[in-house]
Amino acid sequence: MSSRGCVLRLFLCLALVAANAGSAAREPQGQPRLRTALLSIETADGRAVEVAAELAVTESERAAGLMHRTSLPDGEGMLFVFERDQILSFWMQNTVIPLSIAFVSRGGLITEIRDMRPLDLTPVVSARPGRYALEVPQGWFEREGVAVGDRIRLDF
Repeated sequence: MSSRGCVLRLFLCLALVAANAGSAAREPQGQPRLRTALLSIETADGRAVEVAAELAVTESERAAGLMHRTSLPDGEGMLFVFERDQILSFWMQNTVIPLSIAFVSRGGLITEIRDMRPLDLTPVVSARPGRYALEVPQGWFEREGVAVGDRIRLDF
């Protein structure tokens, strides 16, 4: 190979390394905000608690979830919508926000509430089949008095 070819090859390699270094230094961004619905949760004591939930409906939206997001205010969350009742399983890959998750039946009944730790790859699995899962900032359900047995109105 000629010296000119070596110089050109070296230049291309350096340009590629510089481009990759620049993209690696940037923090990945979460998916753009999804369509949001205002959900009303009817508590056992007759109160209505509202949460603005992004709707993760497609497989790719559900897979990305809240990954790479750096904050989630109280009163906001993400509702994962599935096509059929099934055992639901979630983990916290690339998710740095501490979350609580409610597993929800087809009719909107909250059947379980669990806490999830940031970046924990341990699956959090529903004890029974569900159609929805609602993720909110950790502790939000408790702070708002939302509990297992409460019902979410799912008219979105």
